[in-house]
Amino acid sequence: MPLDRDKCTCMLDRCFCLRDRAAMPMMAARHACVSFLVLVAVIMAHQTTAKPSPSDYATEAQSIINSLLPGGSCADQAWHKLAALTDTVGNRVCGSPSLERASSYMLSVWQAEGFDNVHGENVTVPHWQRGDEECTMLSPRLGYRMQILGLGTSIGTPEGRPIEAHVLVVRNFDELAAFGKAGQVQGKIVLLNYACDWSSNPVGCYGACAKYRGEGASRAARWGAVAYLVRSLASASIGSPHTGMQRYASSKAEDQIPAAAVTVEDAEALARMQARGQDVVLRLSMGAQNLPARQARNVVAEWRGRELPDEVVLLSGHLDSWDVGVGAMDDGGGLVISWQALSTLRALHWRARRTIRVVGWVGEEFGGIGGRQYFDDHREEKVVLVIESDMGAFRPRGLSFSGGVDAASVMADVGSLLGGINATLVARDGKGYETDTQPWKAVGVPGASLISENERYFAYHHSHGDQMNVLQPGDMDLAAAVFAVTAFVVADLDEALPKGDERGEGEKGKMKEEKERQRMRKGNAGSGLAVS
Repeated sequence: MPLDRDKCTCMLDRCFCLRDRAAMPMMAARHACVSFLVLVAVIMAHQTTAKPSPSDYATEAQSIINSLLPGGSCADQAWHKLAALTDTVGNRVCGSPSLERASSYMLSVWQAEGFDNVHGENVTVPHWQRGDEECTMLSPRLGYRMQILGLGTSIGTPEGRPIEAHVLVVRNFDELAAFGKAGQVQGKIVLLNYACDWSSNPVGCYGACAKYRGEGASRAARWGAVAYLVRSLASASIGSPHTGMQRYASSKAEDQIPAAAVTVEDAEALARMQARGQDVVLRLSMGAQNLPARQARNVVAEWRGRELPDEVVLLSGHLDSWDVGVGAMDDGGGLVISWQALSTLRALHWRARRTIRVVGWVGEEFGGIGGRQYFDDHREEKVVLVIESDMGAFRPRGLSFSGGVDAASVMADVGSLLGGINATLVARDGKGYETDTQPWKAVGVPGASLISENERYFAYHHSHGDQMNVLQPGDMDLAAAVFAVTAFVVADLDEALPKGDERGEGEKGKMKEEKERQRMRKGNAGSGLAVS
């Protein structure tokens, strides 16, 4: 007897009472509907009973993890989502049409997936264009073309013409100042060749080196240099330069000279030539321009809370990238594992008590502009936890956490739920290079970032090597599991995660916030972008 679809009373979402199967007996159809109703009843019961402790969520945590392990219903999705973004759009530098296309792409796929409150929020960002670049050695190796990448916000060579000048290699700012005082910097191209022991400190070296990329051009300019080159901030190199942001001390002409990164190999070669007493001469041409600021969009999607929708757990990564490679690792992967966490909860039909929100920031590579704008626009909201990944979506070890003692205790219990994937570490160190969530942490909101096996991160960072093959599907699934479990449990607990002092660390927190604002103002001096 065929099943009359008009008499089917199972009207719940995704009901599979098989009403379209003409030969289905009524008894079997009823059995299917009853079974499904029992399943739905279990889900509904789960969704109306919050729990007091993270340890009470062991079953839910394992269900999330299982769905992302090989053979699970959500396995391999994250990597393919990222591949679709990078293959379709490519890299996404601030102010570029490709960044705007990426924002539109993300909003369209999130809307299609059925998330809540999908929208973009405008952010004014710098618009820097690299232009053509060339650096050729005239002496001693005539005609050797060095690989370079201009640094963000660098100006071009004057009037679009090449600079021909002798090179002075220095190891640090003290040597630069000493040579400057001796009158030996005037008219030279300065190469800052600071060598860090990346093998013993594959992540921490970045912080030790970053000031040479960020501040060096203006320092060299004040001693009369005509251009500035910096050894790439790279833990490994195969003749690949690594770009990044630099900041002129002011918009004054005397503080601004062309600035670019050179490969590790070339930096060392020029240092050897100078040590031998050889005269190194380069011809440098750069077409970089700082154009008027443009509008970009932070992109937002939610899985709305069932009881306390105005309280938010925020997951994030930044959508913008540099204009080399495809921005897969930095930071498409961080954004996509946040997205996949939401997708996994949606696939399980689980809504936490509180809202779980994903934000894809723009302007991170130029100083966290989108993150700051979002904080200024949303600071009155009750955000209970901010999470960001911006150090590669590699195999996870756990989370780095900043917050009070009580919140850290809760997060340690959450971490214990991830023992099956060996990601239980919750390091209360507040470390990490995540920029966009810093404003929230400064006012006491607990914050976390992914700790992963990222020792290779700076081999690809800001270079042509930032491609899809750097990341592995299984690693991204496990990273998404860490985010999904953490976000769901924290969002569903009876009590919100305890917040720290209203100013982060009292007056220290207030000073941190103001210092961050000053840093951003300084970083955008001369770029046409005003940051309040």
